[in-house]
Amino acid sequence: MTESKLGWAVPLMRAGYIGKGLVYLAVAGISLYSIWRGGNARDTSSALGWLDTTWGGGVTLFVILVGMVAYALWRVLDATFDLEDYGREAKGIVARIGMLVTGAVHLGIGVTVFSLLFGSGGGSGEGSSIPRHVGTIMSWPGGRWIIGAVALLIVAAGAHYMRQGWTNEYRQHLRANPVTTRWNPVLKAGLIAHGVVVGVVGLLFGFAAWQANPEQAGGTGEAFSWLSGQIYGQILVTAICVGLLGFALFCLVNAAYRIVPKVSGPDVQTLAAKLMPR
Repeated sequence: MTESKLGWAVPLMRAGYIGKGLVYLAVAGISLYSIWRGGNARDTSSALGWLDTTWGGGVTLFVILVGMVAYALWRVLDATFDLEDYGREAKGIVARIGMLVTGAVHLGIGVTVFSLLFGSGGGSGEGSSIPRHVGTIMSWPGGRWIIGAVALLIVAAGAHYMRQGWTNEYRQHLRANPVTTRWNPVLKAGLIAHGVVVGVVGLLFGFAAWQANPEQAGGTGEAFSWLSGQIYGQILVTAICVGLLGFALFCLVNAAYRIVPKVSGPDVQTLAAKLMPR
């Protein structure tokens, strides 16, 4: 398939980022509401489960489901045809493998949403299933090493997101216009906050591998719990949740204005070029 015939992948990308933005909007918004009421920040499953109980939540969940499937398909196409032009060198290959991993993660979120919409509602309040899956893998020969390798990959992904935010690399993938220019500081903070959460999830996987204890592993909810146990933890978690609202905006802005180099063409002005110091 030639690149010129892959223009239909762009609507998949847009739908995927809309779904992703709604997921993080739900997690961050519901977590902040819970903290304000004296509770704890919520993980992805419980936030989506809460949506399932609200008026209009089913429609939102269906949009998220479509978005998660679209995002997974987009990442497969992006990695296969290198639509974002990462190249065939080691750095580019690692980036494309990372796309497949993130696609699989979001497809997993889609499975959770599907179970809420069409199943018995499992996952809305049963806690994270990650320790159970980690325990299964640890029972395999060399399972601890596999989990350790996964931990390193997740930490590296978190560091990658934080670096993209800190160095403004994400600007290379966005069109320059009044929206992206005006909201650039929020996009930057959101991407860094997302990187922090992903990095902590990776650390938890590392603890699980090191201590041979799958209960140490976890997802977003466990990351929030770990952060809340640190000095000024509740303030830190609240700040991260506010940051994740910024990441939700980052996803929605990407849905509208993300540049796909091998499809969009070379004549599009990027946010990086617009804000380049003169």
